[in-house]
Amino acid sequence: MGEPIRTSQAGSLPRTEALIAANRDSRLADDGFTLVPDSGFDQVLSEQVRELVQRQRDLGITLPGDGEYGKAMSSPVDYGAWWVYIFQRVGGLAVTESNIMSAEPVRSEPGHVRLTSFPDRRDWVKFRNAYTDPTSGISVGKNATVMPTTVGPLSYTGHDLIAGDVANLRAGLDAAGVEQGFLTALSPGSAARIANEHYATDEEHIWAWADVLREEYKAIVDAGLIVQIDDPSIAENWDQINPEPSVADYLAFTQVRVDALNHALRGLPQDQVRFHLCWGSWHGPHTTDIEFRRIVDLMLQIDAGSYSFEAGNVRHAHEWSIWKDVKLPEGKIIVPGVVSHSTNVVEHPELVAERLINFASLVGPENVIGATDCGLGGRIHPDIAWAKLESLTAGAAIAGTRL
Repeated sequence: MGEPIRTSQAGSLPRTEALIAANRDSRLADDGFTLVPDSGFDQVLSEQVRELVQRQRDLGITLPGDGEYGKAMSSPVDYGAWWVYIFQRVGGLAVTESNIMSAEPVRSEPGHVRLTSFPDRRDWVKFRNAYTDPTSGISVGKNATVMPTTVGPLSYTGHDLIAGDVANLRAGLDAAGVEQGFLTALSPGSAARIANEHYATDEEHIWAWADVLREEYKAIVDAGLIVQIDDPSIAENWDQINPEPSVADYLAFTQVRVDALNHALRGLPQDQVRFHLCWGSWHGPHTTDIEFRRIVDLMLQIDAGSYSFEAGNVRHAHEWSIWKDVKLPEGKIIVPGVVSHSTNVVEHPELVAERLINFASLVGPENVIGATDCGLGGRIHPDIAWAKLESLTAGAAIAGTRL
């Protein structure tokens, strides 16, 4: 009988009522976007992370995380975006009249690719009636009111916050008797998707973010933990370019983001770096997604030891077969999502096992870690999220017996 396939999850997990209540007591600082927690928040956070790690271990998750519990939740002026936590940790930002959630559309031309405003994304335009129908169930952009803008030199100011994240996860791992865990951090390419009123070019803006975010990556790795780089921009930007660009133009546009990320990762041990790619975690149609086969080689350029990507999402579940033609580099690991954040249906363990066996048969079971497509927190009800994780570990056990 084989060993179960190893398991993890993609980062965000449902926050507990205790954590939500503690966060509710936070106040907004004078800058308009920084949250100041209540004096008792840190103790609540530490306790909740410890319990979360234990719960993951009890469920059979072999590589747990902190659920992103230490990252800022929605503020009194809701950003309506998943990457808001970084704005609490970086200097050089301010709230201005610029807002990427409501900016005027920007048009690209051959050889000159530019991101347009969020409401001008091609899928959002194609399904405008659905996105503007409050009964459609599409949960995106409804609370997006405030976004900061880069107005000066960027600098990392989150040293105390990342130190707290590290300490809380390490304490949770030690209490649960788990050797290794991971913390998520934003990529330069995703961080740079805000308005820029300081740097001369978009590329300069991205590289400035690379220098800033390296400090967060290094703090995680230096603590002996794994850093997961969250980077939807690699795949998701495709839909945010209007009209649709050529693949060659898009790859050239994205190469800058890959190069900046590798600059931020320089010298860090690859076995402590996990890269996460997704096509956007909102509950909406994704008919304009770029195919995985178009960008997989670009993803594999990233100096990471493992690569997390959506494979349970019904728009991409068929793409496991690209590994028939793509050779996984020696020593690398894939972390396919085999349960999805984008549906309330709980995947059957047999389906999870089938998906894992498909990957394992192509790259070897030792090179596969089963996980979730994207973060489950805030996307589905907590009871459903934990049922999906239970199905994940059950399916991984089944796959192990058949490999």
